[in-house]
Amino acid sequence: MDDPVLRVQSQLTDRDRVLLGWLYDHGVLTSSQIAQALFPSLDFCQRRLRTLYRLRLVARFRPQRADGGSYPYHYVIDQLGAEVVAASRDERPPRRDHAWVERRRWTSTRSLSHRLGVNGFLTDLVGHARTHPDTGLMEWLPEVACQRAGTFTSRQDPGLVRAYQPRVRPDGYGRWADGGVEVPFFVEHDTGAEQLSILAGKVDGYRELFGTIGRAWPVLFWLHSAARERSLRRVLAEVPLAVPVATGARDHAAMTGLGQRPRDPHQRRARATRPPRRRPPAVDSVNRRGEVRQPSHLGQQG
Repeated sequence: MDDPVLRVQSQLTDRDRVLLGWLYDHGVLTSSQIAQALFPSLDFCQRRLRTLYRLRLVARFRPQRADGGSYPYHYVIDQLGAEVVAASRDERPPRRDHAWVERRRWTSTRSLSHRLGVNGFLTDLVGHARTHPDTGLMEWLPEVACQRAGTFTSRQDPGLVRAYQPRVRPDGYGRWADGGVEVPFFVEHDTGAEQLSILAGKVDGYRELFGTIGRAWPVLFWLHSAARERSLRRVLAEVPLAVPVATGARDHAAMTGLGQRPRDPHQRRARATRPPRRRPPAVDSVNRRGEVRQPSHLGQQG
């Protein structure tokens, strides 16, 4: 019997495999986000996405704007794509309705904008590394891996495998390399819907987490506006901080042209108890010419 997974393998590039892994792990990405991270231009990206769509590796939908018109295409994994990813990781094949469930989940969920915001942070970091050879996103754990009750696992740092019942639910965990320095960090992506006191209260949860695993890294609050960032910093200034905290604003980054990376000047550092660990850099995820050289752990769930 003809195996569609084997049949399609010869038509996939390394970049295709990276993209399929991201969609499998992170749920949904827009065509603009995919182009930013992996392609030299949006047109090139869209042509390749149409090919993957015709091969039934990815599916797509286009939400309508409330004021008329539609958003860019949003891409999710299709069933064949999910089977290709599972086979490449030597995992059990996904359920037959895996792609249908995922597609239904993201076309009807209220958390779509939040997920796209978190994933946009990921693709901006990788896009920056693609054109800056001394930088790279060495590891990224999606929120589903960070929020899994009971364990937090980093494939590159086995010391993180500790049992805990999390009070905090990070939106992501990454390790960013820049000029020979690696900075592990957690991300809290803010949409502006939560009260600032609730955001500040998450610091206590991270303090408990760091006390359990015996490590402490920066927690980056990635806010939608500079005004909200200033307000949060005023709230944080009134409470004792027992963990490293950094803040950044998306509108400031867009206005000034600064990349969304943990060491940008606009991502100001709040008080911290100790600096992040420093380790030698690993292999860059995407080189200067846009060729994918993805570490096996990047974008995979722990």
